[in-house]
Amino acid sequence: MITGMTDETRDDVRGDVRDGREAGPDGGGVPEDATAVERRVAAWRGARRRLWVGPGDLTVREELALLVEQAGQVYDLDGSPDMYGGGVVAELERRVADLLGMEAAAFFPSGTMAQQVALRCWAGRTGNPVVALHPLGHPEVHEGDALQVVSGLRVVHPTTEPRQPTAAEVEALPEPFGTLMVELPLREAGFLLPSWEELTALVDAAREREAVVHFDGARLWESTVHFGRPLAEIAGLADSVYVSFYKSLGGHSGAALAGPAGLVEEARSWRHRYGGQLFRQFPAALSALVGLERELPMLPAYVAQAGVVAGALREGFAAGGVPFFRVHPEVPHTHQFQVWLPYGADVLTEAGVRMAAESGVTLFRRWFDDGPPGLSVTEVTVGAPGLSWTAQDVRDAVTAFLARLP
Repeated sequence: MITGMTDETRDDVRGDVRDGREAGPDGGGVPEDATAVERRVAAWRGARRRLWVGPGDLTVREELALLVEQAGQVYDLDGSPDMYGGGVVAELERRVADLLGMEAAAFFPSGTMAQQVALRCWAGRTGNPVVALHPLGHPEVHEGDALQVVSGLRVVHPTTEPRQPTAAEVEALPEPFGTLMVELPLREAGFLLPSWEELTALVDAAREREAVVHFDGARLWESTVHFGRPLAEIAGLADSVYVSFYKSLGGHSGAALAGPAGLVEEARSWRHRYGGQLFRQFPAALSALVGLERELPMLPAYVAQAGVVAGALREGFAAGGVPFFRVHPEVPHTHQFQVWLPYGADVLTEAGVRMAAESGVTLFRRWFDDGPPGLSVTEVTVGAPGLSWTAQDVRDAVTAFLARLP
């Protein structure tokens, strides 16, 4: 995706491409019926109003046309393409390092690889293979136990509560750990961020334990509103940071690992060993530069509008007499948040598809049975298309959605 495009309603609960699969415990899943997928995609693609643009909303031709249209505005296209890095990839790395206030940054084809390499490098430098992280963190939920299986690392959990860990919990861990990994925001718990004071205390607690700090900052870009701090100040709390280019920024793919020059140079060696030294990466790098130029400045507006949408959703559900609902968190920390309703996931997804096909308005996309029996959850993202929605537009859409439930 290019500008204005973010994650699907819900990524794979054990991977990173959930649409088209029913999640399985090992990250594989059973392929979904192709007709059902095509019907959903056709309904969403044909909708005239939506809160954000999902990855299936544009055709390959449209994606390529956008890249050609926008890439020339952020990089000289008359230069030579990259070969194993350099060129546009090197420019992207420089931009990211500057934005995050870090000495250096390295481009990776995936965040999974970037993060595993970072934690492996820190384990070697600290001499301790134990990583303290939340059990809802990306490495535990979405990477097939790769930290343990591929890198030989071991994890400990400061807390199992669906929230950010506290400094006291880090201080109380009963064994030494080499790295504290903090996911900002904690996506699976509702895109939750700690307060600035809580985050600094958390980092200080890790330092007291003689551990380094790594931020899983896949969605760090939009955290500046909640923290009230610039990116470089937030990232500067950590020893290293991973950021994604397709989450929030709408790039095609890819990630970056930023930190001290020596660590990043070591990470480049591990990137090659992991198979991440790709011959050509310029399409992904160009789309990432477009995202930095176009989407990054817009994220504060998306976060503010997410608060409007979340409030209007609550009002719409209450007016509609829904027996139970939850918008979590009530005031979103980022431009993404969860919605919980007491219906089956298939029923809710079908209502949304019918609404998009019949009225041309997409409010919700896929729902999932990820919680207690009888409850389903979806994730709402507010992007560029959502800025034009008023609170009344959202309430009207809720009414239309509820009318299509049994």
